[in-house]
Amino acid sequence: MTPTDSLLASIRACTVCSDFLAAGPRPIVQFSDTARIVIIGQAPGSKVHASGVPWNDDSGDRLRDWISLSKDRFYDPARVALVPMGFCYPGKGNGGDLPPRPECAPLWHSRIMDLLPVKRLTLLVGTYAQQAYLKLPKGATLTETVREFPAHGPNFFPLPHPAWRSVIWIKRNPWFERDVLPALRSRVRASLEPG
Repeated sequence: MTPTDSLLASIRACTVCSDFLAAGPRPIVQFSDTARIVIIGQAPGSKVHASGVPWNDDSGDRLRDWISLSKDRFYDPARVALVPMGFCYPGKGNGGDLPPRPECAPLWHSRIMDLLPVKRLTLLVGTYAQQAYLKLPKGATLTETVREFPAHGPNFFPLPHPAWRSVIWIKRNPWFERDVLPALRSRVRASLEPG
């Protein structure tokens, strides 16, 4: 068994948060030691929990459109690692899903990142990922963080979460489609086809 296979098996068997997960533990993650793009989102939603396939919902369709990747390339662990802040569906809260369980990322993320290529592009989707991975000024908003994406390169690229609410956010922030998406697609292309 390779180190990647061993780590994947350990993650898939994890029950650390089971007492807090109404739907039960079902860690959903994708990676290999060759993935040069890492997508760190929030946590699986109920549809993803049911299917066991990361980003297998409308948000995933929108994200794939933003980064201009087909499903075949997106779901190829040799190219793309899908590593949420919480690997299991956290359940419903007031006004949406609960936050990712706080135990998950500290337990697993560094072990996964140690296996990945040093030269990689990490897309930080939403505030949970951005707060965990970026040194943000106190009070920084998601809009400011995304707008200042060049300041976080070349290794990190902050994005809003592609939930249905992002459609409203994009209408209020037309610079996202004009300035951010072309740069994002170019960086993704360069990471998948180095040289």
